[in-house]
Amino acid sequence: MRRVRLSIVGFGTVGRWLATAIDRRRSWLEAECGVDVAIVAIATRRDGFVYREGGFDIAALLDSVAARRPLADTPNAQLWHTALQGLAATESDVLAEASNTNPREPQPALGHIRLALDRDMHVITSSKGACAVAAVDLAALARRRGVRFRMESTVMSGTPVLSTLREGLAGARVVGLRGILNGTANHILTRMAEGLDYPAALADAQARGYAEPDPSDDVEGHDVVAKARILAAVAFGRTVALEQVVCRGIGGITSDAVQQAMRDGSRLKLVASVRSRAEALEVRVEPIALPLAEPLSRVEGVMNALTIETDTVREITIIGPGAGPEQAGQGMFADLVSVLRAPRLLG
Repeated sequence: MRRVRLSIVGFGTVGRWLATAIDRRRSWLEAECGVDVAIVAIATRRDGFVYREGGFDIAALLDSVAARRPLADTPNAQLWHTALQGLAATESDVLAEASNTNPREPQPALGHIRLALDRDMHVITSSKGACAVAAVDLAALARRRGVRFRMESTVMSGTPVLSTLREGLAGARVVGLRGILNGTANHILTRMAEGLDYPAALADAQARGYAEPDPSDDVEGHDVVAKARILAAVAFGRTVALEQVVCRGIGGITSDAVQQAMRDGSRLKLVASVRSRAEALEVRVEPIALPLAEPLSRVEGVMNALTIETDTVREITIIGPGAGPEQAGQGMFADLVSVLRAPRLLG
């Protein structure tokens, strides 16, 4: 049985969900992948980078985190103040980078990912900010080092859209993408279609826990812009600079506009689109009135969806949840399984 050493940087809800899944599905991982996954390092802002060569007892680890006991008190553990220091000084086979999902900030996640790839570690990540800025470069670095770099959780969380583009549609030429990629914005527009004005719909989203106290990343489109840039990297192999994206959020949408779209037989949605135009990519995030014949128009509440246009299978629309610790954790777990199944890479 091969032993695979995993370091998890960022041990919030997503990192803890991943650890729990590894513990609960250990027998399945052994049977399906022929490996024993040992979590050898955990890094958090409070605890620093805590490394235990023999691996953590996952149940005890989760109990310690829940009780807010210092992880450095774990027997036989070593401590570094930062994740970069710890990753540089220790040995792991895979890095799970879940430290930062801010769509406008690539650091510190980007530094962790680059260092891990340079040290021949496979990387799975949920960091939208890092991947929006550098997904193409990181994938190229991984290829040069002979390791895997995967980021399923960055777009629609655990709903498998990036793996569909990479593996399910392998060999097809993507012509365009359009999607509803932010559940908070979609929930607000859904509630406005039901009769609420924008302030009331936003307050409803915040009361339900869908929107943050500062909802700007969701309602101004920053979160969707990051996801559109990641889709451009995966589908077209292109890096799209932030200033190349046309972005307009939903903050200025009025109830009258939403109701007029409904009278016209349409639904107003915040749509991300990525399309090849001659030698360039056109990337847009904007509210659009979609006709009811369009599958995206019927995606309601916090659900997400992505329509993929290709030269072979025409159009495929994938609908699923786009946020939540279980969904994001499942995306990372699926990426981990993909790494563990890869031939030669963990031989």
